[in-house]
Amino acid sequence: MERRKFISTTSQAAALMPLIPASSFFKRKSPVDTVLPEISLDTPHEFHRSLFYKPVNAWAGDFIPLFAKGAFQLFYLQDWRNREEFGEGTPWFRVCTNDFVHFKECGEMIHRGTKAEQDLYIFTGSAIEAEGKFHIFYTGHNPYFAALGKPQQGIMHAVSDDLEHWKKTGEPPFFAPKGNYEPNDWRDPFVFWNDDDKEYNMLCAARFNKGIPSRRRGLTALSTSKDLIHWQVKDPFYAPGLYITHECPDLFKMGDWWYLIFSEYTDLVRTRYRMSRSLKGPWIIPSVDDFDGHAFYAAKTASDGHNRFLFGWNPTRSNQSDRGDWNWGGNLVVHELRQLANGELTVCAPKTIASAIGTPNPLHFDIHTTTGQITAGGNGVQIKAPGTFGAALAGEMPQRCRIETTVTFDKGTRFIGLIFRASHDFENAYFVRLDIARQRMVFDKWPRSKSEIPFMVELERPLKLQPDTPVKLQVLIDGTVGVVYCNDQVAMNFRMYDFRTGRWGVFAEQGAAAFSQLQLCS
Repeated sequence: MERRKFISTTSQAAALMPLIPASSFFKRKSPVDTVLPEISLDTPHEFHRSLFYKPVNAWAGDFIPLFAKGAFQLFYLQDWRNREEFGEGTPWFRVCTNDFVHFKECGEMIHRGTKAEQDLYIFTGSAIEAEGKFHIFYTGHNPYFAALGKPQQGIMHAVSDDLEHWKKTGEPPFFAPKGNYEPNDWRDPFVFWNDDDKEYNMLCAARFNKGIPSRRRGLTALSTSKDLIHWQVKDPFYAPGLYITHECPDLFKMGDWWYLIFSEYTDLVRTRYRMSRSLKGPWIIPSVDDFDGHAFYAAKTASDGHNRFLFGWNPTRSNQSDRGDWNWGGNLVVHELRQLANGELTVCAPKTIASAIGTPNPLHFDIHTTTGQITAGGNGVQIKAPGTFGAALAGEMPQRCRIETTVTFDKGTRFIGLIFRASHDFENAYFVRLDIARQRMVFDKWPRSKSEIPFMVELERPLKLQPDTPVKLQVLIDGTVGVVYCNDQVAMNFRMYDFRTGRWGVFAEQGAAAFSQLQLCS
């Protein structure tokens, strides 16, 4: 994707279908599938343990996943944010994992070019096994080329026999064709074998250069090849006239449905998806077409042959402040994808991540309320707060923890939710708030700045909430990064910078709620 800073801008319920392996649609069978040994993940000192991976002394953006050699190989763009010490540009690094908690550091895979070369910045692409080798197609970006009348972006190619040692092929960059396309927006190639047409397809993020409003010119371009070297541009794969661009495209099949994934920053910052019964379209917009909020971007998928996972990143914020601008890059976040009976997709926490935090902490609740009634005991809390606010606070939150509960609420209740890192006087706190009147889940804090509305901008998710219908909440937190899952279908990432310690708890406002099966594990 294009390296830039994010700036803040202003329903599903059905039986789940089992995932159907889709890896066969994107790997053309070749000798590489049988002769290469599997990677060993058995050397403990090589592991980096985290719920939300980031490289040491650097940040990661745009993870490019490939399942190979018995593990998820996660290539990513490494950004030190320190040009003086590390130089300009972004190389590709790689980690591998089989549980999304323990990561083996594999080092730099594709090095940056010079200011005189196309790939000063190694931007996003894809990795595949084909023709007896591993292949990476990536974006070569050089911002200095525009002044020389050259395209800033072109698609480039590297190969490897073992995933460890990569060689740039030296082929001329594949540029946007002249005519209808912007020359400086031609990036993020996703390459796969199209078994229907018996050829390789490449999707990439592109833009028309005329014809519709500039901020609606984004499209997913399509090119084809028989040999992974010579590419022919075809008619656009998907061009709805909605977004600035379709960054980081990804494509897979699950059951009878094809899914196209891309990320955009036009009206909202989102990773979105479309669905179709055919690669030829038409591409349907589902009822909820995004996977998460502002704090989850550039997500791409990979399957181990049984389950498919979505790999995105939670961005940092400037000055390590809750009011700072969203930045490009941050920490890895992995969602598991599930398919509903109607073909639409939902996300939940991967079981390996949730189970990695399994030691329950004792629960002792204090009452914070004005006129309501609160009963706490065992692993449950009941709050009756008609016309007022009631809350129960437990102990100090560990820096790394998992919080879970199932909550039901009475008709007429306005808000319910979880409290994080609250001060002892309850004047400072973060909240995951279920806004029943507006049918959504939001992330909030107190105190707010004078200009803030009652939730952090773009940290909200649509959510069906009905009285007496249980709502399951699961929260994973590690340092400043957190993600909340609701009913194993809806996810929302967030950041917490201003308050680093404090207590946790539950609350209800203008109604009554019962929190059962409460637990905090660390």
